[in-house]
Amino acid sequence: MNKDVTAPLSILFLCLGNICRSPLAEGAARAAFAAAGIDVTLDSAGTGDWHVGHPPDRRAQAEARRRGIDISALRARQLTRNDFYDFDLILAADETNLRDARAIRPADATAELMLMLDLLPGRAGEGVRDPYYGGDEGFAATWEDVAAVASALVARCSTSG
Repeated sequence: MNKDVTAPLSILFLCLGNICRSPLAEGAARAAFAAAGIDVTLDSAGTGDWHVGHPPDRRAQAEARRRGIDISALRARQLTRNDFYDFDLILAADETNLRDARAIRPADATAELMLMLDLLPGRAGEGVRDPYYGGDEGFAATWEDVAAVASALVARCSTSG
């Protein structure tokens, strides 16, 4: 993350529809950065447009609530070319999302683009499993992954300043 340390960092979490993994990641990161007292700009988006304007999946909301976090006000949106200039870091949930983001990424984009789990030792190249077609346990597993990513981001930001 190359941005001047005096300016707030900006991070975009990316998944397919922006109703499960990326809003959970945004919620986990909001809580982790707030607890650490670090000023950041956080958002989430999807590569697809199926759920634009919709709140997170009810199961994602329930999982976040179990962790004391309310993500009900978030609304799905689709990734845009401008996001590659508006954010310092774009974290994709899986290889498909990463590929789709690379396909629209402008040649002079300023955002760093990588997989969420690349931030975790021993997990580089792995994707956060999409819990959408499964049961509640999938949302709990997704939460564990994105909460670990949020902690890694806080640690990375704490040591870079």
